[in-house]
Amino acid sequence: MSLQQPTDSIFNQLDALGHKKVVFCSDPDTGLRAIIAIHDTTLGPALGGTRFWAYKTEQEALQDVLRLSKSMTYKSAIAGLNLGGGKAVIIGDSRKDKTEALLRKFGRFIKNLNGEFITAEDVGTNPRDMEYIRMETQHVTGVPETMGGSGDPAPIAALGVYMGIKACIKELYGHDSVTGKSVIVQGIGHVGEHLVKLLREENAKVYVSDINDERTRQVSKKYGAEAVSNNSIFDISADIYAPCALGSTINTQTIAKLQCPIIAGSANNQLQDEALHGQMLLDKGILFAPDYVINAGGIINCYSELMGFSKKRTMQLTENIYEATRNVLKLSKAENISTINAANKIAEKRISDIKKVKSTY
Repeated sequence: MSLQQPTDSIFNQLDALGHKKVVFCSDPDTGLRAIIAIHDTTLGPALGGTRFWAYKTEQEALQDVLRLSKSMTYKSAIAGLNLGGGKAVIIGDSRKDKTEALLRKFGRFIKNLNGEFITAEDVGTNPRDMEYIRMETQHVTGVPETMGGSGDPAPIAALGVYMGIKACIKELYGHDSVTGKSVIVQGIGHVGEHLVKLLREENAKVYVSDINDERTRQVSKKYGAEAVSNNSIFDISADIYAPCALGSTINTQTIAKLQCPIIAGSANNQLQDEALHGQMLLDKGILFAPDYVINAGGIINCYSELMGFSKKRTMQLTENIYEATRNVLKLSKAENISTINAANKIAEKRISDIKKVKSTY
């Protein structure tokens, strides 16, 4: 999806991306400033994490929540889940501004949506935060396992990315083993670290990079990976680039430098501009696994919690990301369209098909 212009009115931005509802949450007493975006509820209630981030401007926060919520619609659709797409952002520094009162007040805003939006953790939030939100509303997942929740979704999210990487390797090399392949993992938070672990267990050569130098050193030492600086990532010739931090790392400048035949990572909205950069990757012959296809493990984990599925069933649904990725790559090849366009077509078809089912009685 192309970025909207900051000068666009809020309603123009909602129309452009097809949003159903956006809620602005303000509470001076607790310092809460948040935005909840509900993109589509054709397949089910909108589920999406809450991101706690120190945005430079409110406009930047709005753009982020709009893009992320639309991605969640497509992510659930292509993963075969009966969920719609939504997202929330809390504006602030999660290390300094987060309090029990603020999170519980945010939970009250979610409660007032009567189940139309269900949240979970995201960047800047954790299972403990979900516990506070749960004190005010049942419409939250990813609470600690001790409370009957599914706990940390990071291992499942990493498994989905790993399956996406294997699907891409299969497409290019005719086999799906990562043994001997070289992978640049940019961003080694919870998901990134679990991905490094999976890759090293199958004896891949792994380069790790993070804005936190100490974290980079720790993870590289723990798993026998090679630490590299953020500035030199695109100078490395490797088999796979796996962006696992924030979005928009794939843009006109980085595509020109990129020396990897495969891009497959967990970060959301990796393409700065879907249409432009998706086509640039196709023209350059770089295989891009659309982020919302292969990072669906987290939402699968949350969906399993909502449905009461066993861990074995959660693993099965996550392993299905391999076939979902293969289907996207096949359609891209057959129609000579970018992989992001192929993924969008598959997701939109499922939403359209189910809309027909729900419109008849």
